[in-house]
Amino acid sequence: MVQGTTSDAGKSTLVAGLCRVLRRRGVRVVPFKPQNMALNSAVTAQGGEIGRAQALQAQAAGVPPHTDMNPVLLKPNSDVGAQIIIQGKALADMDARGYHEYKPRAMSAVLASYHRLRAQYDCVLVEGAGSPAEINLRDRDIANMGFAEAVDCPVVLVADIDRGGVFAHIVGTLQCLSSSERERVRGFVINRFRGDIGLLQSGVEWLERKTGKPVFGVMPYLHGLHLDAEDAIKTEQGEKAAGGRLRVIVPVFPRISNHTDFDALRAHPQVEFSFIGPGMRISHADLIILPGTKSVQADLDWLLGEGWVPEIKRHLRYGGKLIGICGGMQMLGTWLHDPHGLEGAATSRPGLGMLNYETTLEPKKQLRQVHGRLAGSGARVSGYEIHMGITAGPALARAAIRLDDGQFDGALSEDEQVLTTYLHGLFDEPEACSALLHWAGLARPVAVDVAVLREASINRLADTLAEHLQIDRLLAVVR
Repeated sequence: MVQGTTSDAGKSTLVAGLCRVLRRRGVRVVPFKPQNMALNSAVTAQGGEIGRAQALQAQAAGVPPHTDMNPVLLKPNSDVGAQIIIQGKALADMDARGYHEYKPRAMSAVLASYHRLRAQYDCVLVEGAGSPAEINLRDRDIANMGFAEAVDCPVVLVADIDRGGVFAHIVGTLQCLSSSERERVRGFVINRFRGDIGLLQSGVEWLERKTGKPVFGVMPYLHGLHLDAEDAIKTEQGEKAAGGRLRVIVPVFPRISNHTDFDALRAHPQVEFSFIGPGMRISHADLIILPGTKSVQADLDWLLGEGWVPEIKRHLRYGGKLIGICGGMQMLGTWLHDPHGLEGAATSRPGLGMLNYETTLEPKKQLRQVHGRLAGSGARVSGYEIHMGITAGPALARAAIRLDDGQFDGALSEDEQVLTTYLHGLFDEPEACSALLHWAGLARPVAVDVAVLREASINRLADTLAEHLQIDRLLAVVR
């Protein structure tokens, strides 16, 4: 099990890289994360929902994603509550106390999924969540040491040196553990190191003397990896050639979901991509995209409060293009109905009114993988749906996408300036990405295949692990 001294220490990335390393060695390996809290999710072929990072790790392991790889997924819909997804299906919304009481039952699902995987594969690579040193979460823990103790799983601790204080993070984490948990930690990986490794050696030696545990390796800071983020929005932008750029802006809602939808745009050499947050203004852009959200009504209120709606309307008056994805699609309609109170009080409220359709929130979540073609260009598009709304209205007669099963998705305004869709992964197919960028104003878009970039990044990560980590020593110790 890979645990971290902090959130975003590199657990997901290390597990993905080790999955590819072991796959290259002929080991039947599978990723597993007992509990994940993230708004980036993926849909399996069976129609179940799991964390996006586990789908990436499954790709690295060369196995199809399955709900057993992430049996508990928490999708926050407020600061104190979340939707609870058990083995791929939404169970209920719970506040923190309610979920704490539910944890023993959640642990049963975790153990059932783990033992099924254990029976099918040679090796299960487990990813922890957050940090095992979070003392307030120790009781009934299913995400870190609580799970490791339950199944007698050895642990490797990863720490991010780029944050600073890496030795304090490691030693302090060990001090917060019980004696049996400290014994379970077999060693450490130091992640995201920049500079002369020789200057770190004395610190590594001190750490090994202090703890009596080995440092299995120091991973360099890898720039430009195209890997699906578990939840945090990446701010690093790669270098791009000047000229021929299309400017794309995405407002970051407080509950933005599946922002991996924009990975292909962030990687595109002809796109100048920007996330914008609170207090920022929408400057000149060719394309604005309203992303998915876990709380449509609350995030619509936030969008209105930021004063961005007049700026979006001005953008359209000057000929700019607008796309709404999932929750963003729902906001752009005339009405939002929540008769069951799924997002708070049961109510109906007006949307932004840019397309003539209404959305009614329903308890049953729509989960499926879909394929089709864009209206007009006929470009191939593939994606997945994750939403709780049913949308109906005249604007849907001008569908944005014709699906392979004969159904239609989304809408395209009569002036062809506004496009809406429920499809996440809209830009992932190179053909669809090029067609949409051309629609938005880019004269000659080049093809960018984010799937190829992702696979190359996994291989680059595995190569780096093989070079900088003592893989055989690590495997011998944990085995």
